[in-house]
Formats: sequence, C-alpha cells, structure tokens
Amino acid sequence: MLQLTNVSFSRGAKPLLDGVNLIVHATQKVGIAGENGAGKSSLFALLRGVLGPDVGEVCVPSHLAIAHLEQEVAATAQSALDYIIDGDAELRAIELALNTTEDGMEIAELYGKLGVIDGYTAPARAAQLMSGLGFSFAEQARPVSSFSGGWRMRLNLARTLMCRSDLLLLDEPTNHLDLDAIVWLEDWLKRYPGTLLFISHDRDFLDAIATHIVHLENKQLTLYTGNYSDFEKQLAEQLALQQATHEKQVKQRAHLQSFIDRFKAKASKATQAQSRIKALARMEVTQAAYVHSPFHFSFRDSTPCSNPLLNVDNADIGYGEKIILKKIHFALTNQARIGLIGPNGAGKSTLIKCLAGRLEPLTGQHFINPALKIGYFDQHQLDSLDVNASPLLHLQRMSPNSNEQDLRKYLGSFGFAGNQALVEVGPFSGGEKTRLALALLIWQKPNLLLLDEPTNHLDLEMRHALTMALQDYHGAMIVVSHDRHLLRSTTDTLILVANGQVVEFEQDLDEYQKWLMNYRREASKEAKAEPLATVAAKKPLAAVKAPIVNLAKLEAQLSDVQAQLAAIELALADNSLYEAIHATRLDTLVLERAAVVAECERLENLWLLH
Repeated sequence: MLQLTNVSFSRGAKPLLDGVNLIVHATQKVGIAGENGAGKSSLFALLRGVLGPDVGEVCVPSHLAIAHLEQEVAATAQSALDYIIDGDAELRAIELALNTTEDGMEIAELYGKLGVIDGYTAPARAAQLMSGLGFSFAEQARPVSSFSGGWRMRLNLARTLMCRSDLLLLDEPTNHLDLDAIVWLEDWLKRYPGTLLFISHDRDFLDAIATHIVHLENKQLTLYTGNYSDFEKQLAEQLALQQATHEKQVKQRAHLQSFIDRFKAKASKATQAQSRIKALARMEVTQAAYVHSPFHFSFRDSTPCSNPLLNVDNADIGYGEKIILKKIHFALTNQARIGLIGPNGAGKSTLIKCLAGRLEPLTGQHFINPALKIGYFDQHQLDSLDVNASPLLHLQRMSPNSNEQDLRKYLGSFGFAGNQALVEVGPFSGGEKTRLALALLIWQKPNLLLLDEPTNHLDLEMRHALTMALQDYHGAMIVVSHDRHLLRSTTDTLILVANGQVVEFEQDLDEYQKWLMNYRREASKEAKAEPLATVAAKKPLAAVKAPIVNLAKLEAQLSDVQAQLAAIELALADNSLYEAIHATRLDTLVLERAAVVAECERLENLWLLH
C-alpha cells in the first residue's frame, strides 16, 4: 500500500500539492490525470524518494521493488538485448557472482537462485519484449547507439518491463509507440501482477488499463474508481452538482441581501435583518463549476478544390532500389476522411509522404490537382521551427501584412497567450512545439490535411481541442495516429497498409486490433531468430544445434532435455554431494546443468517461434 498523508510540495516558487491525502492499494492500476505542469511527474519523484515533501509523509514500503521509466538513454555500444536484460538487476548480480567465485557450494546456491528468479529464460523474455515493442530479431544484436531517440525510448521501456517489480511507474509510456506497439503494451500491462501507476494522454490506453484514476487539479489529488471514461462521467456529475449548488446559493444570498437592504433601517425589522446578516456571513461559498482549457481553435475556411484532389496510379513507392509499396492505386476526393492503419514499418508514413509530394514514386503516375493546398504534418515539422524566433515571429513571417493583435489572438487559442507568444521557441517542450507547428499549418488554410502522428507530445486537453477542430474541418484529410479516440472521432474510412499493399479495411478499429494481433502471431512464426545469448557460466556450454522446424520432433527433444534437467536437479538435491570428497562430482553436475538449461532454453525459444 502507498500512502500520502497531508503532503504539501513545491517546485521552486510554484506549489504543486497542498495538504493532499492518497491511498493506493496493492495490484491497483492507477492512471494519473491532470494538466501539463500540474505536478504528475513530481508525484512519481516523491513516490520514488528522489524528492521529499515540504510537509507531510509519503509512505512507500521499503520492501517494494520499484521500476520506473527513465526518460534518458545513454548511447552505448552494448547490444540492445543485453541492455534490456540489465533491467533485471538481481539476475546480473548472480551472473557476476558466478563469474567470480570458485566455491562449489556457492555456485550451486547461485544456480538455485537463478532458477527461483526464472533467470534462465531472461534472454527469451527480453527478446519477447523487443518483439512486442516493434523490434525485429536482427535488431537484438545492434548497439544501443545505433538507434534513434524514439527507438531508444522503446528500449528503455522494455528494460523497465524486464525488471521484476512490485510497483511500476510509467510516465508517458506510449509517447514513442505506434498503434501495434500500444496494443501489445496494453495486453502486457493488463497481465502485470504488481501495482501500476501511469501517466498517459491516450484516452483509449487509460480506458483499457486503469482500474482507478487520480486527478491532480488545483494542488489536490482525488481518487476515482474506474477507468478514464468512468472518471469523466463522475467529474461531470460533480461539476453539474456544484453548478446547481452554486446557482441555488446565489439565489439564496440574493434573497437574504434583498431583505437586509429593505429592512435593516427599520426598527421593527432590525433584529430580523441582523439575523439575516449573520446567516449570510455563515453561508458557505460554493464556486461556479469551471472546466479550464487553454485551447479553443478551429480550421479557417479554405478554397474548395475540384475532384480528384490527387491520384496515384500503378505506382511503386520506396527509397532508391527498395520498394516498400507495390502497384498502388489511390484516388482522393473531396470530403474524404481517412484513417491510415497498418503494422509498424509497413509503409504508412512512406505513403503519406508520397501523397504530400515529398517523395516521388519509383514507377507509375502521380497527379496532384493544381488548386490543392496541402497541409502536411509530421514530426520533422518540429525540426524546421526556428529556435531563435518566437511563435508570433513565426506567424508574422508567414503573414507579414496581418494585424499583430489578430495574430496574437490566434496564437492564444493554441495556448500561446500573453508573453508566451514572444518567447523564443528553443526551450519549448515537445508538446509546445507540436502545438505551434499545428497552429502554423492551420493558418495556411489547407484544403487537404495529411497528418502523420499529430498527437505526439500533446496532452489530453489539446488532443480534445484538435479532435473537435477536425470534426468541423470541411476539407479532405488523411490521418496516421496511434490515438484511437482521434481516429474514431474524426475519420469514417480506414485504409490498411500491409504486406506492400494499400486496401480499404471494411471493419472498425476494434476488429483491426484483433487483425493486428493475428498478424503479429503469423509474423512471429515466420521469423527465424538467431540463437539467443545464454546465462553466463564458468565454462563454455554445449554446442548449439541447428534450428529445428519439425514441431513434433522439437517437442520430443524438449521433453527429453527437461527430463535430463530434472534428473540433474534431483542429484544436486543430495546433501552429501556438497561434502569435500565429492567436489569434482559437484562441479561436473553444475556444469552439466548449465549446459542442459541452455539447451532447454534454446528449444523453448524455437518452440515459441513455431
């Protein structure tokens, strides 16, 4: 159980928590909701003991093993698989001890501990985490330094999940994931046996996992039972009740004040007037209900464009000699509202880049209507921002003849109000840069929107504002997004990009998630992984056999190896074996056990792939 008692906490001069109380029970899965900057990440730092409260007590049982998602990844030459296995600190400590001790008794005890913590399957478990998060088998051996920032964050997530924890703290785990990785992570977290606290701006992710929601608002923590949708309903009911109470109280106060104003000067009514004055003073003041959101914007009217807007005919699309999409036929008309879906690496971004005119097809025809004005967004838009310019200056460069007040009012609808519109972009967070990039795109009045992961780094309030704006947008649009709520709310057609093809997906997103899981299973069966690294032993292990593809033969061999392992462990259970006169026999059995365990692990890995 985690408990905060009368906790107050400030970062610098900014108070974040004020006399809060919270209890989280074991095995609960708690989503943390609240505006950016409200103190969600600081709450995690308090639970980890990295920060201490100014007042009050944070109680986290000392025996809990805590795993948390780091936001930084060192660019090391270590292989990705080894980096992830490092997440199991106890396993690594046992391996180190095995490599440094010569004592037979200690070696036997260490191998016993390996069995208890399931250490022999660590490479297989790490490989499964990598696969689930979108890494190929070949990438297991690549150095961490060879991956981009987003993929390193996936490695960090896998390393965090590798830790055998009692308490798991995840701060924005879906930020760098695509939809198939998010679906896999949801399934993994649903099965996580410990206590989970996580921060996320993905409504569907919160709904799928959370059993409770902690809402951080006005320096207070409020615990709600249920997922995010349940929380929204409860909050709406509370706000409605608060507003009704406020309105009733306003009428009561007005009635009392009216009596006081009329009769306080009359001697016959003076006593009654004084009574009402006291009643008015005692009356509890209930504030009007108010839901704060700094984002209220809409798309500006664009010039209509005749059909077709664009057309790709019999086109191969790719890079250099590498063809990613083959013989593509794709026509886009007015009012089209398309969600582009497909597994990681299938070519969604490649297709949308081609449609935007940023990538010419290798073969075939590509027509773009001359009257078409494309608003194209991807994460590279953030890199094109001038870090030395303010949001206002960015907009003035695009529209030099516009009135400054109009520009500032427009920027204010994206959260850049007051002096925030005059600050240089360089220190902005990823969310602030994304908001600015979207504001600049919308200002240009596009009649076709091509949005590739527009919600990355955006909080729930901004995602909601973008969803509302897209619902009212009158042009055509194609959206690639891992935010299922955005796709459900703004698109009416799903196009599937998979296996080099682009076809309409006639079912909904729920069915697509099922399709995706089946696709991953089939892809896993076809993959041929290199033999995984085995747990370190004092001497070389038995030679690795060639891959086995006959399932019946594979299962028979696995059964034989498991029987050998059982026989060795039975022999090692004999207490007399640890007497000095049997030291040679003990060493032999320990090494045999390591070899058999390695072979058992290899066969189990092959079995998982078939």
